[in-house]
Amino acid sequence: MSGMRRLLPLLLLALAATAVAAFAGVGRPSAARGDSPLPSDQGSVTTTGHGDVTAVPDRATVTAGVRTVAPTAAAAISANASAATRVIAALKRAGGTDLQTQEVSLYPQTSHDRVTGYTAQNTVSADSSIAGAGKLIDAAVAAGANTVDGPSLSIADQDALYRQALQKAVAGARAKAQALAQAGGFSVGRVLSVSEQSAEQPVPYQSATRTAMPPTPVEPGTQHVTADVQVSFAIG
Repeated sequence: MSGMRRLLPLLLLALAATAVAAFAGVGRPSAARGDSPLPSDQGSVTTTGHGDVTAVPDRATVTAGVRTVAPTAAAAISANASAATRVIAALKRAGGTDLQTQEVSLYPQTSHDRVTGYTAQNTVSADSSIAGAGKLIDAAVAAGANTVDGPSLSIADQDALYRQALQKAVAGARAKAQALAQAGGFSVGRVLSVSEQSAEQPVPYQSATRTAMPPTPVEPGTQHVTADVQVSFAIG
């Protein structure tokens, strides 16, 4: 018992010292772990840009067709083949290139649930310069074409124009970032990332006006090639 009485004060002193040490650490989380500074995060700003390049179309596509009607299917398809062959030859003589058959069809005509005849259809497309589009139309009609679509106008070197539009889009994104920097009091640095948004194909403007006898005029108008990007810039 005397030994236990001597150990009790020592245990009480040890417990008191532990409590004081634990209490002394409260309120000093940083000092206990050290105060070495964390590396700085430069940060970034992300903006979008839109580029637009206007160009005059330089290619035209004309689609010409022949529709024939005959009492029998064989007669309709035979007559149609002969007429379509003449139209194709006329398109080639008129300077048409990249000729391509678009449709060959044959279907019955009915009346009161009776077949009264057959209709055959053959259509072919041909490309030319804008200046030659009217000549293609006139040549096809003169050779027997009784349906004409187009011209559909396009730009031959569209890829080069799209690259120009991309450059404009990135420049526009940087201009937006600089405007934000001026308002927010920071500076814009290098490009961190660029993502190209879905590209829009130029919409062909069909501005042709066909007349009965004079050469068919075709006005090219203009088309817009556009690009959209999202760019992240480093800021300081």
